[in-house]
Amino acid sequence: MKIVVTIPAYNEEGTIAAVIKKIDEVMGQNKYSYKILVVDDGSRDKTAEVAKKEGAVVYSHPKNYGLAEAFKTEVEKSLAMGADVIVHIDADTQYKAEEIPKLIREIENGYDLVLGSRFKGTIESMPFMKRIGNIAFSKVISNITGMEISDGQTGFRAFTRKAAESIKITSNHTYTQEQIIRAVREKFKIKDVPVYFAKRKDKSRLISNPLGYAANAWINIIRIYRDYEPLKFFGIIGTLIFAAGFILGLYLSYIQIFGEGVNRHLGLMMLDILVLSIGLQIIIFGFIADMMKK
Repeated sequence: MKIVVTIPAYNEEGTIAAVIKKIDEVMGQNKYSYKILVVDDGSRDKTAEVAKKEGAVVYSHPKNYGLAEAFKTEVEKSLAMGADVIVHIDADTQYKAEEIPKLIREIENGYDLVLGSRFKGTIESMPFMKRIGNIAFSKVISNITGMEISDGQTGFRAFTRKAAESIKITSNHTYTQEQIIRAVREKFKIKDVPVYFAKRKDKSRLISNPLGYAANAWINIIRIYRDYEPLKFFGIIGTLIFAAGFILGLYLSYIQIFGEGVNRHLGLMMLDILVLSIGLQIIIFGFIADMMKK
């Protein structure tokens, strides 16, 4: 069984060497057949140079494309390297390389996607906004898949070649959740295992702006519902708009029966018809999108 351990990295020259050395140590002790792949996502420092010096295979993006594109590159290059199992771990030392064998063992036990769950394990430190965002994402994924997912955002996971070939990541924003949703829908076996999550040694680039992070998190949650539960997403929006039109219609009916009549409110009548029509069209669009999705 050939294992490729993938590390996405952006300006991580300060930590990448230690991460690679620890992975080498752990994988060597367990006598795994493995390679380490670092996807340098347009770093402006010496991340790629340091990683190559430590013996990793390095693929560099010409500029910073973001985590989703880095993940797609990891999968593509790992498959080309002949990986039977792909282990994805971050470059910031927050996940412990010593726990990689824990994930691989579950793959050997027949699981297709193994998630390293921080919320089932130990969290040394996690900013409040990030914790809330992670919990919210996990609840959304659990709701969509019908399967309890304790950490839908985890950056520490292992998956089989079959899962990697079958699950095509298309999102540029929610790839961690997309992989889980598609894995569930394609009937792959999934398991989460508790892992240790250490305190970050430097300042997180991800949540340098807490309000911006919170806004992006909610935008991505909306995107997930739009893409994977279109009937629910458009159905709720359409129903709310239709309900507003219905209430306005009741008001106009009251005016017609008990008041001065609606002749003086033709503009309001036209608005009501428009609102009802828009609401109904959005609901119908949700049904069509849901059928096309299937």
